Amino acid sequence: MAFAPRLLPPRPPAPAAATARHNGGRTAPELSGPTPRVVVVTSGKGGVGKTTTTANLAASLARLNFPVVAIDADAGLRNLDLLLGLENRVHLTAADVLAGDCRLDQALIRHRSLQGLHLLCLSKPRSKLPLAFGSKTLTWVADALRRSATPPAFILIDCPAGVDAGFVTAIAPAEEAVLVTTPDITALRDADRVAGLLECDGIKDIKIIVNRVRPDLVRGEDMMSALDVQEMLGLPLLGVVPEDSEVIRSTNRGMPLVLTDPPTPAGLALERATWRLVERDAMTAVMVEEQERPKKKGGFFFSLFGG
Repeated sequence: MAFAPRLLPPRPPAPAAATARHNGGRTAPELSGPTPRVVVVTSGKGGVGKTTTTANLAASLARLNFPVVAIDADAGLRNLDLLLGLENRVHLTAADVLAGDCRLDQALIRHRSLQGLHLLCLSKPRSKLPLAFGSKTLTWVADALRRSATPPAFILIDCPAGVDAGFVTAIAPAEEAVLVTTPDITALRDADRVAGLLECDGIKDIKIIVNRVRPDLVRGEDMMSALDVQEMLGLPLLGVVPEDSEVIRSTNRGMPLVLTDPPTPAGLALERATWRLVERDAMTAVMVEEQERPKKKGGFFFSLFGG
């Protein structure tokens, strides 16, 4: 059954000039490393903005002319298609490819307005997975994309929440990881656990995106800052995304924040995070309110992680 029609019309994409304006006049970052680069976007805890981050990274990469395949690795509760506005076009999935019912290129859904962006869903909701599904499923998919006539520059894998079999399948082909967390103790404890599992699986290039940061609460010491989060997890920062009411509107339109004009604070933060991802860079500066906030030594938050 098709998803209900959207209540809000899509906004026009932001012009390319906006990208250059917010990145020192450059129109594109310099790609670092061999391609395709396989990056898993994970969190551990659900509801921290992992799928929203994946959609925006994928859209931003496509806008920067880096071909990207975004894979929704959640076999039962996929949402990446909704955030990209492709929910009514998912007819074939990786499960159909494995069952021999179609070719991989037939299961790739091309985004109409972002020509370099393709979506691949692992399976349809409530569908039965073939016996071939296992921890190496996405490894086979990534290898097939590498061998294709026009391999993408990036393969982004939207990892399901939790650390069960779905997590193991999603991280298997990855060489890099983007760990999305919010600045609260429950999300951070899960993120710390996931970081350890990623390292045990041989993924050493792990960067964090701290989502839904509220500077007013940081200033009042009612919310941990990105510096606190970075010190707790001991990982480099890829981005700090502020709380933004436009996220809900963007989700309902099926249009990632990085495409809106005028740009929103969260959209700009995710766009900059994409540039750092491409260049294998990390944040070297934080918000002024975080720099002015006195750092806490010890205490409950640090004891959670043995600091």
